[in-house]
Amino acid sequence: MMYFFIPVILVLMALTVYSLIRGIVAFLQSTQKDLEGDGARATEMQLLQNKMMFNRIKYQGLAIGAVVILLMLTQGGR
Repeated sequence: MMYFFIPVILVLMALTVYSLIRGIVAFLQSTQKDLEGDGARATEMQLLQNKMMFNRIKYQGLAIGAVVILLMLTQGGR
């Protein structure tokens, strides 16, 4: 059972990093578009940024939960 959680944690970590990078890229693009004065595109990028940051928080929470379960399983086996 413990070996099931290791790949799950790795996948959740990868999804967290992916969402973080996408959110940062959207933030940088929205900032650039704000400076150029294109308000409609900035709003679209800000929505993407918010979505990616929410995903990052979601995946981080799931990864933490998986680590807690993994720790509980390893402590119970002693």
